[in-house]
Amino acid sequence: MHFLDGALLPENQEKLVITAAPYGPQWEPGDFRSDIPVTIAEQVQKAVDCYNAGATVLHFHVREDDGSGCKNLDRFNEVLSRLKQAVPDMIIQVGGSISFAPVEEGANAEWLSDETRHMLARLKPTPEQVTVAINTGQMNMVELMTPEDRAGTSFARKAVYDAYEEMIVPAGPAWLREHLAQLSANGIQPHFQITQKSGLVTLERLIREGVYKGPMNVNWVALSGGFDNPDPYSMMEFIRLVPDGSTLTLEAQMRACLPINAMAIAMGLHVRCGIEDTLWGPSGDHMSSVQQIEQLVRISRELGRGVASAKEARKIFKIGTQYQTVEQTLSELRYPSARRPVHPALAERKVAA
Repeated sequence: MHFLDGALLPENQEKLVITAAPYGPQWEPGDFRSDIPVTIAEQVQKAVDCYNAGATVLHFHVREDDGSGCKNLDRFNEVLSRLKQAVPDMIIQVGGSISFAPVEEGANAEWLSDETRHMLARLKPTPEQVTVAINTGQMNMVELMTPEDRAGTSFARKAVYDAYEEMIVPAGPAWLREHLAQLSANGIQPHFQITQKSGLVTLERLIREGVYKGPMNVNWVALSGGFDNPDPYSMMEFIRLVPDGSTLTLEAQMRACLPINAMAIAMGLHVRCGIEDTLWGPSGDHMSSVQQIEQLVRISRELGRGVASAKEARKIFKIGTQYQTVEQTLSELRYPSARRPVHPALAERKVAA
């Protein structure tokens, strides 16, 4: 992305899109019971509360009635149906892992199988977005957690800590191609969760090959532990490689969330908050998802930047838009479309018999 003269002035920036992640599949209800929704009614009400506070995108996971992470897509359909009635204008963004929470004490924290995740393309009612990881890699969620972050939570138990330390994100080439095809066929927009700049390079190649033809909405996921680190140098290097015709949301972990989000707001980018990313406010006290949203709304307004309505967020993310050709996609994203000329001798080279 380029920052031309005036790029930091609010009148030259898109309105802020706030993504709320209030379900936190890695946490147990007792970690923050007053803010972790368990029943379906609580999960729906949490979406309403986040929307009323200023969030227009809901990053969506589901819990069972006992508070455990739900891996049953029939229940996803049930909660989605309720959400569509309660917050009909909100962009529903289903988390592509479904749930990575261990099924029992001492079990692995892991993403579900390739075929199960393909089933997200067949959810009814249809969500607006599903998050899509690029490239298989380590997702060690605890590497940046301090002892203070873990204190008083389930992560203070060694079995839970060990399970998340070894977590892997499976997102290989064959799965990715098929997943994008199925999402596109069902009119669901991918929201790309990219953890380092190599993922941007892979995504650009997929676009140039015609595997994906559509808007490019990206989350920079800076959790360290196999992902980028949430620091200004890593952040700006990633931003530099994102094409101007895309949108970029910044995502961090624990008490790094607020400074990263504050920088995103100042630069005209978009933000994500909620208890999936942090339980803690800047002082180290519990901070609810709604309080985090309200804080970002205040910061944005102090900087003179408006907060997007649901209708404006859909326009910014180009919900419902697909492109017809590789050339159109490159043009809309403002990637260069022409390759450098190939030396004729190389183009005509034959493999020796």
